Order: sequence, then structure tokens, then C-alpha cells
Amino acid sequence: MPDSIDDLFCEFVRTRSAALLRTAFLLTGDRYLAEDLVQDALARTHRGRHRLDDPGHFEAYTRTAMYHQHVSWWRRRRVVESMPGELSDVPQPGSDHARRTELKLALHEALAKLTRRQRAVLVLRFFEDRSEAEAAELLQCSVGTIKSQTSKALARMRELAPGLLSGVMEEA
Repeated sequence: MPDSIDDLFCEFVRTRSAALLRTAFLLTGDRYLAEDLVQDALARTHRGRHRLDDPGHFEAYTRTAMYHQHVSWWRRRRVVESMPGELSDVPQPGSDHARRTELKLALHEALAKLTRRQRAVLVLRFFEDRSEAEAAELLQCSVGTIKSQTSKALARMRELAPGLLSGVMEEA
């Protein structure tokens, strides 16, 4: 007997939650806000699971819900809140864990100093490997806005963490 849509959704949540959480953490810069973002997106996906043509669309639907929810947070009144958090990172055999941790902390610190929109654009463009058009659609803005925000965010990253790029290149 084939799996029910509920069983397929439960399997999706079990297998993809960690990846969704990593993306949400990069968007928000905060572990607890990332958890809230993922939880809200999964709840939206759960409510719409019967309307999805294919259970394989769960992830795309959830990620889109995450991006839209994050954008709606920009539009709300801003409340200054900071709760630094960390996501565990699996060390690679033979790698310099101390250097990787140093780079990771520098990256997170620099990302935290960007605006929410700039951070979201960088996450979509470089972590999620989305095109400018896809990022614009997900963030509900123009391609020109994506281009300008990417440029501004990268310039700000170079200013905030000048050694970050050289450190990343050494790791690769």
C-alpha cells in the first residue's frame, strides 16, 4: 500500500529539517528566529500538503514559504532583538577545524551586520545558488533590486571582514 500524504510529509520533515534550519539561520542570523521561521514554513506546508501535486514539491513549497515569511518580517515594525546562537558543524576529516571555526564565526558576524534584505539576497544567490530572477521572485522585488542589494552586501562584507575572502579561498 502506498504511503499516505501524511506519512510522506512526516518523512520530509525528518529528512530535510536540518537543511531548512541551516538556510533559515543564514537568513535570520539567529538560531531561535531560524527555528521559528522553519516551524512556520513547515506549518504552512502541512496545511497545503493536500493541494500539492507531488510530495516532491514539499521542499520547494517550504523554502518559498520561508522566504516569504522572512520578507514579511522586514515589513513589520522592527524590534531590536539579538540572541546569538550556533548551529553545529560536522568537522571534515583532515581539515583544520580551528581555522574552519574561525572562518565560520567571521562569516556569521559579518552577515549579522548586514540588513535583512542584504543577508537574504546573499543567502539566496550564493548559499542556495539561485539566479537573480529566482531570488527576485522569492523576495517579491525586481531583478535590479537583487543586483543592487548583492553589490551593496558584498561591498559591506569586504569592508566588515576583509580577510574572509582570502581565508575561504585557502580552505578551498
